[in-house]
Amino acid sequence: MREDRSASANARIGRIQAADARSDQWIRAQLVELARLISEWPGLVSRPAGELIEDSLVLLDHLGQAIGIVDVGSGGGLPGLPLKIARPGLSVTLVEADQAKAAFLVRACAALGLGDVHVLARRAEDVGQDPLYRESFDAAVARAVAPMPVLAELCLPLVRVGGRLLAQKTEGEDLDVARRAIDRLGGAINSVASAPSSVRRAGTVVVVDKVRPTPAGYPRRAGVPARKPL
Repeated sequence: MREDRSASANARIGRIQAADARSDQWIRAQLVELARLISEWPGLVSRPAGELIEDSLVLLDHLGQAIGIVDVGSGGGLPGLPLKIARPGLSVTLVEADQAKAAFLVRACAALGLGDVHVLARRAEDVGQDPLYRESFDAAVARAVAPMPVLAELCLPLVRVGGRLLAQKTEGEDLDVARRAIDRLGGAINSVASAPSSVRRAGTVVVVDKVRPTPAGYPRRAGVPARKPL
């Protein structure tokens, strides 16, 4: 990452909990190596990898005391892998249905020597109904993989009561239409925090608290949340 784009990321790294933090030099080197790995995998991203990694790190300010997180629609490992590098104590599960992208995630974790990272090459709808993962995570994270009602249905079933969904969005998305869906899924919008980056100058983080269990019927079967949003 270029120095002019990494200043805010370095500031966030500086606020990592001491119990988790390794040296800033190690973290920066790992982030640079992740950017290289992403850039060299054909068709993985459409923007400079360094910018996307910096954008992912805005979530550091919102993780709180989370230990186990799930990255839904992980793609190139964003935001899950930058967060794992910046906070090595995290246990991270990456959900990515595309087999080629899932293969990249396995390779990247091995190349970076990252432990306690689990790659699930499955649909989020299926993972959300799996008792092994349902309502088991402190936080779900996602980078604008779908409109908010769809994203809530894919993510909230995975979050334990008392946990939260952290969704990276832009200021242009109307969240009013999502409130009913979020409520039905056991969530409540806590806040919408400004989180600009070089990728999203009008970026926000939508913080959704999990306030009660998600009804058993959600998420619906694969493909339905996107075709028929709540």
